[in-house]
Amino acid sequence: MFTFAAAAFGAAFITSLLFTPLIRRMAPALGLVDEPGLRKVHATPTPMGGGIAVFFGLIFPALLVTFANNATRLIPSALGELRASIGNDVILRHQTMGIIAGAVVLFAVGLADDRWNLSWRLRLGVQLLVAFGVTQAGVQATVFVAQPWIGIMITVLWIMVLTNAMNFLDNMDGLSAGIGVIASLLSVGILLLMVPQPHLIVAFGLLLLAGSLTGFLCWNRPPASIFMGDSGSNLVGFLLATLTVSGTFYQVETSASRHVILAPLCILAIPLYDFLTVILIRLSNGRSPFHGDKSHFSHRLVELGLRPARAVLTIHLATLMTGLGGLLLYKVADWTGAWLIIALICCVLSIVSILETVGRRSINDGHYETAAPTTKENPPPDESPTAIS
Repeated sequence: MFTFAAAAFGAAFITSLLFTPLIRRMAPALGLVDEPGLRKVHATPTPMGGGIAVFFGLIFPALLVTFANNATRLIPSALGELRASIGNDVILRHQTMGIIAGAVVLFAVGLADDRWNLSWRLRLGVQLLVAFGVTQAGVQATVFVAQPWIGIMITVLWIMVLTNAMNFLDNMDGLSAGIGVIASLLSVGILLLMVPQPHLIVAFGLLLLAGSLTGFLCWNRPPASIFMGDSGSNLVGFLLATLTVSGTFYQVETSASRHVILAPLCILAIPLYDFLTVILIRLSNGRSPFHGDKSHFSHRLVELGLRPARAVLTIHLATLMTGLGGLLLYKVADWTGAWLIIALICCVLSIVSILETVGRRSINDGHYETAAPTTKENPPPDESPTAIS
């Protein structure tokens, strides 16, 4: 199993690593350059299009497995079993083709948005159509209810929220891609180690995603020489959403394991937290939820005094922490233990929210201003209320 994981991850990693600098050189000619602005962290024009390299890192290894005539000889036996299972399971093949088609469409729309800055209404409309189309291909969360339309609605909402959540998080070097790597590898751990029967096909897709993003991160680490762009962030969010639904994180034959369906919520708690808090902040300020600003979790940490690189590391560690809670769900026997884990994660997120909110208000009120030494040129500040800006 280790050979299987290493081969899938390594193939995607090398492909993305090699393609990223090529895309970076081509980006200006393609019109894929992100200019600095008031809502941007970077200070110099930076090439975009890293999502193209991530896309190639996914496609090339997948084509190798699908179309290589002697795949079982060229690649490890587990990948040979993977190729055989895709061909033998009609339902799984339909789901796989639906996910691939949806990923290609959202990648293309994201690339067009990087180039021509499309309307958010158009992008949301395409996302809605793609999400619904994927459910018709069989990618549906049953949520253990008899009415299929409930599962379809939940799946469509999950895909759209997570696609936009990962897009929202693509605001600092290495942030969105790093979260994608962590979430993918945690999900792979579940699918290969935590379930009675390993889910090779879904795990393979997540390993390709993790490897491709890692190769891109070699060029996107601070200071980034290329950005992923909407083409990459939309692709990452869509694949995480659909693959976690297709993963079947519980044992169908027993109701005792149904609580582990909450695992994706734990693994992706930080992207969901950022998405919800940003929407609430923008609405409370009377702005459109899709009007870009610096109200993201990462920006709020920078306002507290963290350097951008430390803010990104903090969010990565928070993602790992909540994700480990998702793995812990497989070590508890019933819903009682599951809800305790969910309550623990909610408490941690609440503490984070309280601390960052109070900290930002204190900074804005001037309570955290560092006092300069008192000299003739720098007399003591006036402490009257009128001195506070």
